[in-house]
Amino acid sequence: MDPTEDTQALDSAEEGKDRQFVTALARGLDLLRCFRPNDVYLSHAELARRTNLPKPTVSRLIYTLKKLGYLAYSDSQGKYQLASGVLALGYSLLGQLDLRKIARPAMQELAEYSQASVAIGIRDRLRMVYVQTCQSSARVTLRLDIGSRIPIATTAMGKALLCGLPQDERDLVMDQIRLADQPVWPRVKAGVEQALRDYQERGFCLSEGDWQTDVHAVGVPLIDPIGQKQLAFNCGGPAYLLPRDLLLNDLGPKLVLLVRKVQADLGTA
Repeated sequence: MDPTEDTQALDSAEEGKDRQFVTALARGLDLLRCFRPNDVYLSHAELARRTNLPKPTVSRLIYTLKKLGYLAYSDSQGKYQLASGVLALGYSLLGQLDLRKIARPAMQELAEYSQASVAIGIRDRLRMVYVQTCQSSARVTLRLDIGSRIPIATTAMGKALLCGLPQDERDLVMDQIRLADQPVWPRVKAGVEQALRDYQERGFCLSEGDWQTDVHAVGVPLIDPIGQKQLAFNCGGPAYLLPRDLLLNDLGPKLVLLVRKVQADLGTA
């Protein structure tokens, strides 16, 4: 699923039913979302294609975002790039997440123990965005940095997040997932339902090649009693290094203990 596809599905639904919804603002934010972790520069044509908006509309959005300091134009590339305004917003959010500092020592310890990677992700529509990562010293591991985006419906982290949501909110997100990619919906729905059963039984859920065939992982949600955070942890890496038995009997339970400790430390911070 293309990151812009779920954006368009959600925005079209909002526009049709909410008179308070500001379409122009949504389109401007969608244009900024077009930039993925590996995108340094995007052309006017690429932005128009990814947003599925008319080129004159994209031109007006670009002009406004440049004026506000969220986009910049590179004369040498003839393309646009994100500017410091976006960076300031992102770091403001990261600065509010005290749990990143609290969790990091235990995350690094688990990463070294498992010879895999451990991360925290926050929900962004139908994606999870990494806000903290810890890598092991192993030469072969899953290397996703802060800012990486992964699907919510097929990853251990994403499915864990869904397991931690209240029923009504989970139903809403599941409906959005269905609308965004109906051909794969039956498989995705079955995977999430299995994750819910695993979470109820074990406190964590798994992804065994659901996202990428050569990646295995476990995920645990962080339940925020105030309801302000939608976060989840994962521990993942190459499938041949993380067989099912290791996930079920070792790494999954260890990740549950890690998240419980972080929750307890947050309560006393």
